[in-house]
Amino acid sequence: MATTRTAHTVWEGELLTGNGTVTFDSSGIGSQPVSWPSRAEKANGRTSPEELIAAAHSSCFSMALSHGLTGAGTPPTRLETKAGVTFQPGEGITGIHLTVRGEVPGLDEQGFAEAAEGAKKNCPVSQALTGVPITLTAELA
Repeated sequence: MATTRTAHTVWEGELLTGNGTVTFDSSGIGSQPVSWPSRAEKANGRTSPEELIAAAHSSCFSMALSHGLTGAGTPPTRLETKAGVTFQPGEGITGIHLTVRGEVPGLDEQGFAEAAEGAKKNCPVSQALTGVPITLTAELA
């Protein structure tokens, strides 16, 4: 069965001096302020579309990697994934770098790296972001 998750943003004012609030409707986890400076300069306690993409990508990748490792008979004890989404004003999102560190009993570095590459390729968020270069660093703890 398909699922649809929703969020909405209310924006007030022009791009450079305005601001908005993004609300996570499906989960009900709350609202976060967003602004151009939080996107193109320093976060200063506000989020950005790129941070939201990073959150989505790091969690999706972790789930895909966990699933792949478990299916291969080497379930992970722990995965810690960081996604860095680079935004260049005037160009847009120019790249995403995933960094994963895992605790996977019975698996060597090469096996972990191969599993991580598979997760990067097959994660639904990675697939949705195919227009952006995605790189990966994977290591065992």
